[in-house]
Amino acid sequence: MWTRARQMHLASLDRYAGSCLDFVLVASEPHSGPRRAKRAKKILSNQSRALPGYKTRSPWLVLAAALCSVAAMVLTSSDSSAQGAGQTAGTPPPFPTPPSSSPAGPLAYSCGVPAMPPAPGAAPQQAIFPEGQYPVLLPAKSLLGARNDLPNPFQPGVDFGELPTGRKWGSTASVTTGLDNTIWVIDRCGNSGAGGTTCGGASAGVNPIFQFDTSGKLLKTFGAGMFVSPHKLTADDAGNLWVADNGSHQIFKLDQSGSVLMTLGKKGVAGPGTDEFDAPTEVAVASNGDIFVADGHTGGGLAIGNARVMKFDKTGKFLKTWGKKGMGPGEFDVPHTIAIDSRGRVFVGDRQNNRIQIFDQEGKFIAQWFQFGRPSGMYIDKRNDTLYVADSESRDGRTNTGRFALAQTGYAFNPGIRRGIRIGSARDGSVRSLIPDPCSYPYASGSSMAEGVSVDAQGNVYGADFLMDVRKFVLTRGRQTN
Repeated sequence: MWTRARQMHLASLDRYAGSCLDFVLVASEPHSGPRRAKRAKKILSNQSRALPGYKTRSPWLVLAAALCSVAAMVLTSSDSSAQGAGQTAGTPPPFPTPPSSSPAGPLAYSCGVPAMPPAPGAAPQQAIFPEGQYPVLLPAKSLLGARNDLPNPFQPGVDFGELPTGRKWGSTASVTTGLDNTIWVIDRCGNSGAGGTTCGGASAGVNPIFQFDTSGKLLKTFGAGMFVSPHKLTADDAGNLWVADNGSHQIFKLDQSGSVLMTLGKKGVAGPGTDEFDAPTEVAVASNGDIFVADGHTGGGLAIGNARVMKFDKTGKFLKTWGKKGMGPGEFDVPHTIAIDSRGRVFVGDRQNNRIQIFDQEGKFIAQWFQFGRPSGMYIDKRNDTLYVADSESRDGRTNTGRFALAQTGYAFNPGIRRGIRIGSARDGSVRSLIPDPCSYPYASGSSMAEGVSVDAQGNVYGADFLMDVRKFVLTRGRQTN
């Protein structure tokens, strides 16, 4: 009983930490005005009330709440002090903002540069160099063997999607291509952030799911009130849509009108059981209808949270699971994306371990690949087994903002690699091209460019960005083939 109680407290702490992260993200949003403190406090209040131990005032939860409250006070007070030091309300942030005609959200062109500059006279945490004069450069090949000098046969990315009037992209980790060559996207209901309740509260009336033709024309949108914080959306061979909601710890199967056909997991319950998930990230469906779920966005770089693949039959009956938290073959640390190739092999993007692991459908380990970078998103074109891998997070401890951006846990540490979308073969692991992140090294913060990736029938690539954008990269030198 004590072990289970301790696990519940740890899960509570981790989810409350997610709420703190939501607070920080909200507090750092540009042009958010005086409402952001109120919105942040609402996030914390709603999340804490949903956690085990809230009613009994668990001492661990109280401690977490106290620490987060201190952080909240510091952040909100620093906002007013920064404004008093010259950063007045309405002052443009220190990065370009999208034009009003663009569907991109306000952080889309920021490269993760903090919206609030350091206070005048404050000592930087690390040295700052003039633009273009940073003395450390990326090598041709990363320390784990990912190439940075590959050709890029694509035009620069352009903001994609004709959104309803007044709607802008929120943070997103997901774009996928339907059987009819239409493009599906799911975002966090126009909000910046991940996990928590990005589609809750006032955002519950906002549609997060969109279908476009390849020109960006909006075909349909739906999903308001269905999700807590959706992570990734995939389409199966029958045209059904699958949503991993890591806010509610559930999986949803939908038809293309948004009707729910199946639900897996228990709403609001994170756990290790065979009928539970802990922040599931993505679904892949085999040709026979078997369902594979990457389960475990919680606790990256730590020793808590699920880290496994769960397998169900087409009716949702649990069949098996494999994997645990770790670094060895068959172990995972944030299995962030999952896909199946034409041979039926299961590819798992083991993000915190900076690798792709490949299994048969019974969980037998086949191989691990480091050459595609740190996988935030994957897409396999089964017509030719071309593998597209989005690396949005790789970084070392360097920035050129004067601030640190590497987590104390070492989360996202993958030195010597350029972020971007690497394209190669799911058959032999060769990598032939790279759409590089336009943000320059050293990277300013946790994520930039695509977390989700897909491709249309013409070979054009689509990237879904945590920094509130979806971009289309048009192929310029003919269809790539293996």
